[in-house]
Amino acid sequence: MSFTNTMVNLWNNMGFSTFTWQQGVMIGISLILLFLAIGKKFEPFLLLPIAFGMLLVNLPLTGLTQEGGLFYYLSFGVNTSIYPCLIFLGIGAMTDFGPLLANPSCLLLGAASQLGVYVTFIVACFAGFTPQEAAAIGIIGGADGPVTIYLTATLANHLLPMIAVAAYSYMALVPVIQPPIMKMLTTQKEREIVMKQLRKVSKTEKIIFPIIVTVFVSLLLPSAAPLIGCLMLGNLMRESGVVERLSKTVQNELMNITTIFLGVSVGATTTATAFLNYQTLAILVIGILAFALGSAGGVLLAKFMNLFTKNKINPLIGSAGVSAVPMAARVSQTVGQEANPGNFLLMHAMGPNVAGVIGSAVAAGILLSFLG
Repeated sequence: MSFTNTMVNLWNNMGFSTFTWQQGVMIGISLILLFLAIGKKFEPFLLLPIAFGMLLVNLPLTGLTQEGGLFYYLSFGVNTSIYPCLIFLGIGAMTDFGPLLANPSCLLLGAASQLGVYVTFIVACFAGFTPQEAAAIGIIGGADGPVTIYLTATLANHLLPMIAVAAYSYMALVPVIQPPIMKMLTTQKEREIVMKQLRKVSKTEKIIFPIIVTVFVSLLLPSAAPLIGCLMLGNLMRESGVVERLSKTVQNELMNITTIFLGVSVGATTTATAFLNYQTLAILVIGILAFALGSAGGVLLAKFMNLFTKNKINPLIGSAGVSAVPMAARVSQTVGQEANPGNFLLMHAMGPNVAGVIGSAVAAGILLSFLG
């Protein structure tokens, strides 16, 4: 073989030979996401592996997504919804439902925060998306990454790259997106409301709660059983106190491993051909609408409830119903203390916050029941 042929073959085997500007754009986007994860610490545990997966998959000739490649096998956990369910198992083990049990009305705030899911479902249908695609876009409003991936992988797997990136990007921007909406919908006097201290919840209540929720929701919406079942199993491990070793494993090792696999696998779906199209822009626009409406829904219901309740609710905690645990609750605390430095809303906001986790899973179950 001549020297020229050798050099030609060497060039053809290099990624540079097939590198396109579209791949360059995607690598640029991945670097921006890496900056947000590392430099700004926006949802780094998922944004970092997603961004690096995006970087790797847009490097040509790596064979990572082809049969036999690393991402080919890792993607099974996303396509079969195994990763989202395992993530929910870990979330359940880390979640204290005590604030919700101490103030059951928070369930209503969590439900009201799903407003963005249903409104944007309708908007997306009018925008030209199929009902299945519209449902996957609408669930962004629940601000729950695993639920978003679970529903999208089931109903509109081809939109997974755009929807996953949009969902986790908006979740990371909760401290930026929510405060203007909260302040616009509330008065200074409402933001200053100091809520009564929550009652102490017994261990028996905390043990019974996950069992009752699993049975009720699974009978009502069987399609939501995988998510709710894993969430409540993790919580029962935590609250029962008899499987501490399993609980710690689920909270730490299993959660961390699954998070890595989930993030990298989602990032690996964001090829240039799948991501760079008009649908991505539409999803980003409709997704932010879903998120904004979800935040507004909880605040507005809290204001409405104050018309009939003696013990007033600070409407700021309603915005925490979009899930995004515990970031949304912290935002409620921050905005509340800006209005009244002596106001401590964090534990009160955790009620609708964890209710939003249940609410988003129920919303996904409803959409799956009609469209799955």
